[in-house]
Amino acid sequence: MIGSAFGVLFDGFAYGMLLFVLSVGLSVTLGMMNFVNLAHCSFAMLGGFVTVSLTNELGWPFLASLPVAFASAALVSVAFERLLYRRLYGASELDQCLLTIGIVFASVAVAAYIYGTIQQPLSLPAYLRGSVSIFGHSFGVYRLFLIGVSIVITAVLVAALEYTRFGAQVRAAVDNQRMARGLGIDVDRVFAVTFALGSGLAGLGGALAIEIVGLDHAFAFTYLIYVLIVVSVGGLGSIGGSFLAASLLGISDMAGKYYFPELGAFLIYFVMVALLMWRPLGLFGKR
Repeated sequence: MIGSAFGVLFDGFAYGMLLFVLSVGLSVTLGMMNFVNLAHCSFAMLGGFVTVSLTNELGWPFLASLPVAFASAALVSVAFERLLYRRLYGASELDQCLLTIGIVFASVAVAAYIYGTIQQPLSLPAYLRGSVSIFGHSFGVYRLFLIGVSIVITAVLVAALEYTRFGAQVRAAVDNQRMARGLGIDVDRVFAVTFALGSGLAGLGGALAIEIVGLDHAFAFTYLIYVLIVVSVGGLGSIGGSFLAASLLGISDMAGKYYFPELGAFLIYFVMVALLMWRPLGLFGKR
């Protein structure tokens, strides 16, 4: 019983870290830029398909494809930000939702046209397959890798947004754009870089997700709801909140499927409702 509970806890935490990598970019753009980007998972899907194409068709190593997945999603998002999103920064949330959900529909159609509607295969390198035994417990190597990547991302984001000049510029631009411009801050550039960072992390998350949850043309729709749950429960703009929320939700989802299979995936929604009734603004939400 203890062994199975420990295994569920580990697998749930690893799944939660995957949700964190997928959602933390949206937490940054939604919480700090006040822009409702429902197309966030489209950039995640793009990163996944870039990794599949590089590894399966061009023979790239999996790890070498990850920075390209990040960069591809970031660069494409910059084009969208300059051409479309920038026009709606001051628009209503409904206008932002309509535009970005339309992008989701378009991205799903493009993915189905290019890659078909089947699950995309991905062959991991030998050193990321299998499991290792630690203190008598078996741990999946890829899940350990995923947890390590998530912890590194958390540390880098917190340091970048809280203790650097760029992070101060982002917070200033969000709080008062006119004042920030008066101080000489290039608000448009700050928002573009922030948006690229958030979307690039989504692309990285999409690439990392293939081994755990798979990848198909409907990925942008399938995981949009999970990403929104993590951001809502964690609190807008809170990286630590997203980390904690993703951990709790991942473990809850895994425990529900293991111990209460008749509930299926319902438990994650029950946990979400309970947490939001307790903390309506999220675990670390301030507004």
